[in-house]
Amino acid sequence: KSNFLFILVGLDAAGKTTILYKLKLGEIVTTIPTIGFNVETVEYKNICFTVWDVGGQDKI
Repeated sequence: KSNFLFILVGLDAAGKTTILYKLKLGEIVTTIPTIGFNVETVEYKNICFTVWDVGGQDKI
């Protein structure tokens, strides 16, 4: 099984967390602004992605 690490960065309210949970759960979920970061594991076709979703505010 292959493992990869992704870091999602971008402006605040850009949709980073929405993209992460769409990949993980396959559906759009209601989110709140990320304070700090979220880390989730997403598996797709025998590939494991560890995704770090970093909040877009000035301070993490």
